Amino acid sequence: MTAPGRGGRRPRALAAALAVSATFAAAACGAGREAGPGGVSGASPAAMKASDVNPVSRDRVRDGGTLHWGLTESPTQWNLNHVDGNLAEVKKVVDALMPSAFRSDEKGTPSPNADYVTDARVSATSPRQVVTYTLNRKARWSDGRPITWHDYEAQWKALSGADPDFHVAATTGYQDIAGVARGEDDYEVVVTFQHPFSEWQSLFWPLYPRSTNATPASFNTGWLNRVPATAGPFRFGSFDQTAKTITLVRDDAWWGDRAKLDKIIFRSLDGEALVGAFTNGEVDVFDVGPSAADYSRARGAKGAVIRQAAGPDFRHFTFNGESPALSDVRVRRAITMGLDRDAITRSDLQGLGWDSVLLGNHFFMNTQEGYQDNSGGSATYDPAAAERLLDAAGWHRHSPNRYKAGRRLELRFVVPSGLQLSKSEGELVRAMLQRIGVKVTVQAVPSDDFFSRYIIPGNFDIAPFSYIGTPFPISSAYGTYADKVKGSDGRFQWNANFGRTGSPEIDTAMKRASSDLNPARARKAANEADKLVWAQAGVLPLYQRPQNWGVKSTLANIGAPGFHTLRYADIGFTA
Repeated sequence: MTAPGRGGRRPRALAAALAVSATFAAAACGAGREAGPGGVSGASPAAMKASDVNPVSRDRVRDGGTLHWGLTESPTQWNLNHVDGNLAEVKKVVDALMPSAFRSDEKGTPSPNADYVTDARVSATSPRQVVTYTLNRKARWSDGRPITWHDYEAQWKALSGADPDFHVAATTGYQDIAGVARGEDDYEVVVTFQHPFSEWQSLFWPLYPRSTNATPASFNTGWLNRVPATAGPFRFGSFDQTAKTITLVRDDAWWGDRAKLDKIIFRSLDGEALVGAFTNGEVDVFDVGPSAADYSRARGAKGAVIRQAAGPDFRHFTFNGESPALSDVRVRRAITMGLDRDAITRSDLQGLGWDSVLLGNHFFMNTQEGYQDNSGGSATYDPAAAERLLDAAGWHRHSPNRYKAGRRLELRFVVPSGLQLSKSEGELVRAMLQRIGVKVTVQAVPSDDFFSRYIIPGNFDIAPFSYIGTPFPISSAYGTYADKVKGSDGRFQWNANFGRTGSPEIDTAMKRASSDLNPARARKAANEADKLVWAQAGVLPLYQRPQNWGVKSTLANIGAPGFHTLRYADIGFTA
């Protein structure tokens, strides 16, 4: 769960695999339903595409052109490894600019990204696990410096969690490393683990230069409204704060396949404006998200298509465990039982050609090996049981609301403005919780502020968004459910855990899952962790999301990727 998504963000951020980690491997095509012509769900399991990007060979993609790519928010932090930068919209930009040690196919199977790493393997398992990377000697940062083992060492130190002043999105995997050393030369990286880490291929996606990771200051602020260094088929061109655009241009110093496009212009717009820009031809591609209304409008755009695939993403409600009204786990559990997940899911997915199957796991998607429904009775819609829990927690009915010590039980359901899906969810939640005596106020906030001013600092009671997965369920989700840590100032930090609920027991179970090289035991440990997460009632899963991308019909090698890693150098126009 590398990142959350607004309409449906984060890179879960934003789940699912390889060699020893085929333990968690999940083919996105393993289940689902194929949508028929009218958006009506058919009954053909395993027919849903794992990826839908219109793959076209490079020789059939024309050279040149500018791609206009719509985003749903205007980020300011471009360090994807920073807690504020761990957003899906940041990842879409960064993937064109920065190195990654591995790439994934549509089934979630990773392999070394030969533009940066020509070989990566477990070179020893006893007495410690050792992984050796052989780097591409042609790889350079935009300042001309070669990419060497020093960059890998610096990133490990920054993301290890040893220094809490580095405000990292997650420390998973990096905290298990004992050391990063030079191999036979500067282009061989030897990583020694102090604890076995089965999902080691999840590390160094992306890799930042050592200057970024040298100090807390450079890590935390060096990429605020700046992109100081790159190493991809594109390089940073410019920002336009008024138009809310970031322009990337082809990097002629790139050592790999020459980028087909001249430029990519990312433009941030609110939901309704973004759909309008797409239908008007001002935007060539955007992630439609799970809004049926947006889906319908985008589908009708002239010269465009909808590309849909099973996503590693899931829609959910996050409850703020540190808000006064929700600090009692009994109240959070009552709220969970007071919400009809099935009705909300059917409402969200209506008109999208996607089965409304509930998700019962925080780590594995319905389509993944290892998935099991661990919600038990805790997520069953049961208003009577919810009322009993609220009574037990001291919140008593004085019709129509509940009070405790003279204070009314009232919750803020915070949504990004311009997104009808979230607004509709808020109205459903308000009506459902009113039945159990809980007053809900739906608060719409500016889209650009949704994460930075509300979700990340904990300025909400309940909020809807999505977590975006990776080929590594535990690694990508660890930070979302990890317990708080104490910073150098003595205050507790939750980092990427926006629900602000956790426990040492959850951390232990997640560590057991990520360190056990036995696939069956690893999956079992992951599900034990999931049961504990359900008990905390901090994140309420709704459903596995379809990925719906509106794409100009003449575009190639871009669309709904599923687990597939887009090759930005190959994206372009066929006509």
